[in-house]
Amino acid sequence: MQAIADDFKQADAATLAAAIFIAGLATIVGFLFFEHVVKLAPCPLCLEQRKAFYVGVPLAALLWLGASHGASRRVMIAGFGLIAAFMLWNAGLGAYHAGIEWKFWPGPAECSGPVTNLSGSGGLLGQLQDVSVVRCDEAAWRFLGISLPGYNVLISLMLAAAAAWAARGAWRRT
Repeated sequence: MQAIADDFKQADAATLAAAIFIAGLATIVGFLFFEHVVKLAPCPLCLEQRKAFYVGVPLAALLWLGASHGASRRVMIAGFGLIAAFMLWNAGLGAYHAGIEWKFWPGPAECSGPVTNLSGSGGLLGQLQDVSVVRCDEAAWRFLGISLPGYNVLISLMLAAAAAWAARGAWRRT
Protein backbone atom coordinates (compact mmCIF):
# COMPACT_ATOMS: atom_id res chain seq x y z
CA MET A 1 0.00 0.00 0.00
CA GLN A 2 2.90 2.34 0.73
CA ALA A 3 4.22 1.91 -2.82
CA ILE A 4 0.84 2.86 -4.24
CA ALA A 5 0.71 6.03 -2.17
CA ASP A 6 4.31 6.91 -3.07
CA ASP A 7 3.56 6.50 -6.78
CA PHE A 8 0.50 8.76 -6.65
CA LYS A 9 0.95 11.50 -9.22
CA GLN A 10 -0.91 14.60 -10.30
CA ALA A 11 -2.23 12.59 -13.26
CA ASP A 12 -3.81 10.14 -10.79
CA ALA A 13 -5.59 13.03 -9.08
CA ALA A 14 -6.83 14.27 -12.45
CA THR A 15 -8.08 10.78 -13.35
CA LEU A 16 -9.90 10.38 -10.03
CA ALA A 17 -11.40 13.88 -10.27
CA ALA A 18 -12.59 13.06 -13.79
CA ALA A 19 -14.11 9.77 -12.62
CA ILE A 20 -15.89 11.49 -9.72
CA PHE A 21 -17.14 14.20 -12.08
CA ILE A 22 -18.44 11.74 -14.68
CA ALA A 23 -20.06 9.38 -12.15
CA GLY A 24 -21.62 12.30 -10.27
CA LEU A 25 -22.89 13.90 -13.47
CA ALA A 26 -24.37 10.56 -14.57
CA THR A 27 -26.13 10.37 -11.20
CA ILE A 28 -27.59 13.86 -11.68
CA VAL A 29 -28.78 12.89 -15.16
CA GLY A 30 -30.26 9.73 -13.65
CA PHE A 31 -32.33 11.42 -10.98
CA LEU A 32 -33.49 14.10 -13.42
CA PHE A 33 -34.45 11.29 -15.84
CA PHE A 34 -36.54 9.60 -13.16
CA GLU A 35 -38.18 12.90 -12.27
CA HIS A 36 -38.91 14.32 -15.73
CA VAL A 37 -39.12 11.29 -18.03
CA VAL A 38 -40.38 8.51 -15.77
CA LYS A 39 -42.46 11.10 -13.86
CA LEU A 40 -41.46 9.98 -10.34
CA ALA A 41 -41.81 13.13 -8.28
CA PRO A 42 -39.07 13.42 -5.65
CA CYS A 43 -39.94 13.55 -1.97
CA PRO A 44 -38.33 16.14 0.34
CA LEU A 45 -35.58 13.70 1.38
CA CYS A 46 -34.82 12.91 -2.26
CA LEU A 47 -34.39 16.60 -2.97
CA GLU A 48 -32.10 16.93 0.05
CA GLN A 49 -29.91 14.08 -1.21
CA ARG A 50 -29.31 15.89 -4.50
CA LYS A 51 -27.45 18.75 -2.82
CA ALA A 52 -24.25 16.75 -2.32
CA PHE A 53 -24.11 16.14 -6.07
CA TYR A 54 -24.81 19.79 -6.85
CA VAL A 55 -21.72 20.67 -4.77
CA GLY A 56 -19.51 17.66 -5.47
CA VAL A 57 -19.80 17.51 -9.26
CA PRO A 58 -18.70 21.10 -9.98
CA LEU A 59 -15.97 20.77 -7.35
CA ALA A 60 -14.74 17.58 -9.03
CA ALA A 61 -14.67 19.44 -12.37
CA LEU A 62 -12.57 22.18 -10.79
CA LEU A 63 -10.23 19.60 -9.25
CA TRP A 64 -9.93 17.84 -12.58
CA LEU A 65 -8.96 21.12 -14.20
CA GLY A 66 -6.67 22.03 -11.30
CA ALA A 67 -4.90 18.67 -11.30
CA SER A 68 -4.37 18.94 -15.03
CA HIS A 69 -2.73 22.35 -14.55
CA GLY A 70 -0.59 21.64 -11.48
CA ALA A 71 -2.80 22.84 -8.61
CA SER A 72 -1.20 22.89 -5.20
CA ARG A 73 -1.24 19.81 -3.02
CA ARG A 74 -3.24 21.63 -0.32
CA VAL A 75 -5.96 22.63 -2.76
CA MET A 76 -6.26 19.05 -3.99
CA ILE A 77 -6.39 17.65 -0.46
CA ALA A 78 -9.02 20.17 0.63
CA GLY A 79 -11.15 19.69 -2.48
CA PHE A 80 -11.11 15.91 -2.39
CA GLY A 81 -11.65 15.96 1.37
CA LEU A 82 -14.70 18.18 0.92
CA ILE A 83 -16.15 15.87 -1.73
CA ALA A 84 -15.54 12.85 0.51
CA ALA A 85 -17.26 14.57 3.45
CA PHE A 86 -20.29 15.61 1.37
CA MET A 87 -20.65 12.14 -0.12
CA LEU A 88 -20.33 10.42 3.26
CA TRP A 89 -23.01 12.73 4.66
CA ASN A 90 -25.16 11.95 1.61
CA ALA A 91 -24.66 8.20 2.04
CA GLY A 92 -25.90 8.54 5.62
CA LEU A 93 -28.90 10.56 4.47
CA GLY A 94 -29.64 7.94 1.80
CA ALA A 95 -29.39 5.13 4.36
CA TYR A 96 -31.74 7.06 6.66
CA HIS A 97 -34.20 7.46 3.76
CA ALA A 98 -33.95 3.79 2.76
CA GLY A 99 -34.58 2.83 6.39
CA ILE A 100 -37.73 4.95 6.36
CA GLU A 101 -38.88 3.15 3.21
CA TRP A 102 -38.26 -0.23 4.85
CA LYS A 103 -40.18 0.99 7.95
CA PHE A 104 -37.13 0.59 10.21
CA TRP A 105 -37.86 4.04 11.71
CA PRO A 106 -40.36 6.84 11.16
CA GLY A 107 -39.57 9.61 8.71
CA PRO A 108 -39.92 13.34 9.11
CA ALA A 109 -43.47 14.60 9.54
CA GLU A 110 -43.38 16.72 6.37
CA CYS A 111 -43.09 13.69 4.14
CA SER A 112 -44.33 10.64 6.02
CA GLY A 113 -46.31 11.81 9.01
CA PRO A 114 -50.07 11.92 9.38
CA VAL A 115 -52.15 15.07 9.62
CA THR A 116 -52.47 15.68 13.37
CA ASN A 117 -53.32 18.50 15.73
CA LEU A 118 -56.34 19.87 13.93
CA SER A 119 -56.72 22.72 16.39
CA GLY A 120 -54.98 26.05 16.13
CA SER A 121 -54.68 28.45 13.26
CA GLY A 122 -55.70 27.00 9.93
CA GLY A 123 -56.96 23.67 11.30
CA LEU A 124 -57.42 20.81 8.87
CA LEU A 125 -57.62 22.99 5.76
CA GLY A 126 -54.33 24.71 6.55
CA GLN A 127 -52.58 21.40 7.18
CA LEU A 128 -53.93 19.84 4.00
CA GLN A 129 -52.51 22.73 1.99
CA ASP A 130 -49.06 22.10 3.50
CA VAL A 131 -49.07 18.27 3.16
CA SER A 132 -46.67 16.89 0.57
CA VAL A 133 -48.23 14.42 -1.85
CA VAL A 134 -44.96 12.53 -2.33
CA ARG A 135 -44.20 10.36 0.68
CA CYS A 136 -40.71 9.55 1.89
CA ASP A 137 -41.79 6.24 3.42
CA GLU A 138 -42.93 4.63 0.16
CA ALA A 139 -40.40 3.51 -2.43
CA ALA A 140 -41.56 4.77 -5.82
CA TRP A 141 -39.23 2.42 -7.72
CA ARG A 142 -37.03 -0.58 -6.96
CA PHE A 143 -34.58 -2.59 -9.01
CA LEU A 144 -33.14 -5.82 -7.58
CA GLY A 145 -34.90 -4.94 -4.33
CA ILE A 146 -33.02 -1.65 -3.93
CA SER A 147 -34.80 1.69 -4.09
CA LEU A 148 -33.39 4.95 -5.42
CA PRO A 149 -32.15 6.05 -1.96
CA GLY A 150 -30.39 2.68 -1.68
CA TYR A 151 -28.61 3.26 -4.96
CA ASN A 152 -27.75 6.75 -3.74
CA VAL A 153 -26.01 5.15 -0.74
CA LEU A 154 -23.93 2.90 -3.01
CA ILE A 155 -22.99 5.69 -5.42
CA SER A 156 -22.21 8.17 -2.63
CA LEU A 157 -19.99 5.64 -0.84
CA MET A 158 -18.15 4.89 -4.07
CA LEU A 159 -17.57 8.60 -4.74
CA ALA A 160 -16.53 9.21 -1.12
CA ALA A 161 -14.02 6.36 -1.33
CA ALA A 162 -12.56 7.68 -4.59
CA ALA A 163 -12.30 11.20 -3.18
CA ALA A 164 -10.74 9.97 0.07
CA TRP A 165 -8.24 7.89 -1.87
CA ALA A 166 -7.35 10.91 -4.01
CA ALA A 167 -6.98 13.11 -0.91
CA ARG A 168 -4.75 10.50 0.73
CA GLY A 169 -2.65 10.20 -2.40
CA ALA A 170 -2.26 13.96 -2.65
CA TRP A 171 -1.34 14.08 1.04
CA ARG A 172 1.40 11.48 0.64
CA ARG A 173 2.67 12.87 -2.67
CA THR A 174 6.14 14.35 -2.41
